[in-house]
Amino acid sequence: MKEIIYFILLCFVLSLQGCKSDDKSGEVLIESEEPIDTMSLMVTRMQGCSRLYTTEYRIHKIITSKDTARLKGSIMRKDYDIVLPFTDRKVAIPMDATVKSYVDFGNFTEKNIRRNGGRIEVTLPDPRFALTSTRIDHKGVRRNVSILRSEYSDEELMALERQGRESILRSKVNKDMIEQVRVNTARVLIPMIRQLGFAEDSITVTFRKDIDKTDINKLIEQKTEKNG
Repeated sequence: MKEIIYFILLCFVLSLQGCKSDDKSGEVLIESEEPIDTMSLMVTRMQGCSRLYTTEYRIHKIITSKDTARLKGSIMRKDYDIVLPFTDRKVAIPMDATVKSYVDFGNFTEKNIRRNGGRIEVTLPDPRFALTSTRIDHKGVRRNVSILRSEYSDEELMALERQGRESILRSKVNKDMIEQVRVNTARVLIPMIRQLGFAEDSITVTFRKDIDKTDINKLIEQKTEKNG
């Protein structure tokens, strides 16, 4: 029995010796895991979003045009401009369009993130707006052509449709749409940032402060997909 007790005491002493360290204080040092680089992880996750489409607008527009034949010239150094009677032409073209907005995180970096203690502010890349599809209601097209005028040619109608597509973006994209993109993007990103340990009320998602009316045209993609 004594031999068993001696064996147990020997094991206990050896276990104490195994926990000793070279530190004079006698404290046991435990190697900690490598700390997580929160900013780099956040950038990686956001770059993974690539193009984040957040908002879609469906717009119905009627493209209208009116013109009248005029006789212009000069007699004895006097200019004249005469409206010719019975030469009016009018056309109305119904168009349905879809405008989508997105944020491109391809060039997102740590420069877009500002951290102050437990608070964090994410400055988004500028939003982009694209007219992704348009459709002409050909049955709904209305024309009124006077007897002395020729009908609209296919080239003229196509030019009017192109002008209509361009006008949709110029007239519809505004600061309210930009704010809506920010709100919708924040709804996607805030849960992602919370997973990294930030409280929701300490997270701010914003665009750069100096986006103004002159910048809006730069945010519009010129390429348009035509569906009919």
